[in-house]
Amino acid sequence: MTLVHVTDRDGRIAAPEWLARAQAVHRQLRPMLPPAYDEKMRRIFAQGGRMVVAVEGERVLGVAVWRCYEDSFNDRKLYVDDLVTDEAGRSRGVGRALLAECERLGRELGARVLALDSGVQRGRAHAFYFREGMTVSSFSFRKAL
Repeated sequence: MTLVHVTDRDGRIAAPEWLARAQAVHRQLRPMLPPAYDEKMRRIFAQGGRMVVAVEGERVLGVAVWRCYEDSFNDRKLYVDDLVTDEAGRSRGVGRALLAECERLGRELGARVLALDSGVQRGRAHAFYFREGMTVSSFSFRKAL
C-alpha cells in the first residue's frame, strides 16, 4: 500500500488521475456527492480541503479529505472531513494508515488536535476511532438552513 497526496499544500491537484479514481470509494461514504465530482472537489480544495489516498497498483483502497485551520477553542487543528476505506478491503490497515498520515500532517503543520465527526449510526467506525486513541470530546449539533 502506498499513500498518494492528490493535492499539494496549496490545494492544487497534483495527481488528477488519482482524484478520478478516488471517486467510487469516496461515494461509499458520501453517495450524495454531485455527478460533477471533480468540480465539487476543486471547490473544497479551494476552501482549504486536501486529499490523500491509499492505493495498491491502480486501485484506490481508501480516501481521506482533511483541512488544517485555526479556531478559538483548539488553536490550530487538523480536521478530517472524510475518512473512508473501500468496503471490499476493510480491516486491513488502510484506515489506520490514512489516519496516521493525517496525524503526521497535523503535527507537521503545527496542529494541536486531530478532529473528525462521525455519524451516530457508524458503530464500526466509532470502534475503530476508539482503538486509534480518539475520544468523544463534544456533541455536534446541526440545523438545516
